[in-house]
Amino acid sequence: MWNAVDMLRDPFKPHEYGLVILPMTVVKRFNDCLMPTHNEVQETYQNVKHLAVIDGFLIDASGYKFYNISKFTFDSLVADPENIEANFRDYLAGFSSNI
Repeated sequence: MWNAVDMLRDPFKPHEYGLVILPMTVVKRFNDCLMPTHNEVQETYQNVKHLAVIDGFLIDASGYKFYNISKFTFDSLVADPENIEANFRDYLAGFSSNI
């Protein structure tokens, strides 16, 4: 299992840790909230992505006022460390515009 301090040690200086920890904590909380409806949001997105306005459908599917249409979750990101940067960027881009 990875250690958060080890993950921060190489790319960040100690005084920069706070710039990473708070945003990652918030993103992880969003991930945890959306996990129970992740598959439903994915299915809904596939069904409505061709429509001009899709937010209402995806909000209903997620159960929150926000959603994420990325196929990635924190678990799948960690499972593919070789591609984590590109996959994490895709994950972040998948959030609704109000995030």
